[in-house]
Amino acid sequence: MATAFAAATSSAATAVVLPRLPSTTAVRCSSLQYLPARSFSTSIKQISGSRRSSMFQIKASEDASSAPDANELFNDLKEKWDALENKSTVVVYGGGAVVAVWISSILVGAVNSVPLLPKILELVGLGYTGWFVYRYLLFKSSRKELATDIEWIKKKIAGTEETI
Repeated sequence: MATAFAAATSSAATAVVLPRLPSTTAVRCSSLQYLPARSFSTSIKQISGSRRSSMFQIKASEDASSAPDANELFNDLKEKWDALENKSTVVVYGGGAVVAVWISSILVGAVNSVPLLPKILELVGLGYTGWFVYRYLLFKSSRKELATDIEWIKKKIAGTEETI
């Protein structure tokens, strides 16, 4: 096995196994012919210079309202933080939100590890989506009903709707 071992798998294909050579020696083990390198410069030359420059025209304008300043943003946040009366409540709610996201991530990971449960839940979600489209989005009268329900919920959340 010091030289080469050839085994014919069919009349058209031949496999060659060579011993490991030092990395300084380049070995070509291919029966494929070299293809000519494809030149992309010919396709670029076909586009005229004026047409090429018109495709990439970019207009920049210096507008102070389009790019917010980092110091201005930081100062805005600092002013809002200083205006808060119950800073501890904001910290507790923020920490609670982080913990809730962490726990829900663990819960989703646990549900995802059960073999058939993710596919079953996907089917349930597709079924509910189909029902929702049929019930609220397919007909004009049901879309109006959905819009009134959403407006009622908005008013209830905002506190402008009187509860009976």
